[in-house]
Amino acid sequence: MRFYFLISVDDLGFMAENGTVVTEFILLGFHLSAELQMGLFFVFLVLYFITMVGNLGMIVLIQRDPRLHTPMYFFLCHLSFLDVCYSSVIVPQWLETLGTDKMAITYERCATQFFFFTLCASTECFLLAVMAYDRYVAVCNPLLYATTMTPQTCLGLVVGAYAGAMVNAVIRTGCTFSISFCKSNHVNFFFCDLPPLLKLACSDTKSQERVIYFLAFLVITTSISVVLISYVFIIQAILKIRTAGGKAKTFSTCASHMTAVALFFGTLIFIYLKGNMGKSLAEDKIVSVFYTVVIPLLNPMIYSLRNKEVKEALKKALNGLKVSQVD
Repeated sequence: MRFYFLISVDDLGFMAENGTVVTEFILLGFHLSAELQMGLFFVFLVLYFITMVGNLGMIVLIQRDPRLHTPMYFFLCHLSFLDVCYSSVIVPQWLETLGTDKMAITYERCATQFFFFTLCASTECFLLAVMAYDRYVAVCNPLLYATTMTPQTCLGLVVGAYAGAMVNAVIRTGCTFSISFCKSNHVNFFFCDLPPLLKLACSDTKSQERVIYFLAFLVITTSISVVLISYVFIIQAILKIRTAGGKAKTFSTCASHMTAVALFFGTLIFIYLKGNMGKSLAEDKIVSVFYTVVIPLLNPMIYSLRNKEVKEALKKALNGLKVSQVD
């Protein structure tokens, strides 16, 4: 038994290879038996629930504890918000399909999903770069940190990240959905993503692909460059510290961010910088599950388990709950 995602495209007349008008896209997703499909439904339902609890809990914790009202946690709050949105763009639809064995999605909803998926991914790229710059200032210029990373500066950096991502999302979505899809109505994927959609194009897509992949290259390489340059200076500053304990303490403030950067950019580079070269999408499906489900799940764990301030704030919050229950 196989399950399918269906996309209604009533507002567009796509011509299939046999000349008939295609009114639906069929997203093939993963080929699963009924038992595996239901098992996968419960697995991803639990993972999605943990993701929501972890990231929303991180946001509430940062907002409620005055000790976490610093630039680093301001950015972390937005990272958690993005992970909530990032996962919610894809996973609920997938859960509905796994649970009901069918899913009709309009052309507009597909384009909307594609847009918000791009928006969240692009914003997270820029935000991770901003967080690297924040760590650079904290480690290399600690005496100037308070005057450099003011609330106005932090807000401006976050707004800039969202604005840059918005521009990328608008252009990328416009280029993708200006393509004529007519080779087939079978999309070999489980949501509306770029590589499988490009495989359905019947017209020349070179100009659109050049724009799309140039923007992807620009967003990823710009963000990675900021991260790498920041950490070059951070490592130089750490090496100048004389005591081993001082080096370890300073490095620990950056370890969580370095882990998040490696996970996120590693998967994006695999998917979006290898291009549409006719390769199998099997690996892409597995990696897509990783960055739409696993990474948003892991981020709050990475920042809480490796962060003394977050652990203390969480302990304080839990103690407060126990006291209120006793009263």
